[in-house]
Amino acid sequence: MKKINSKTKLSEVIQKNPDAAEILFNAGLSCVGCPMAMQETLEEGCKAHGMNQKDIDELVGRLNGK
Repeated sequence: MKKINSKTKLSEVIQKNPDAAEILFNAGLSCVGCPMAMQETLEEGCKAHGMNQKDIDELVGRLNGK
């Protein structure tokens, strides 16, 4: 399975990791169920919520089980 990265679409993140919705919600990304958000990349969603690159990298690590 390919790993999740910052360019992965949010819809794919949910498909690749069954725990992703909870991880994203806990990171402040409550828009997981929004149809528009599902077209965005993880990075786009994170930046829209004020996250910096370090925050994004840490979130990607958690989504990949690190």
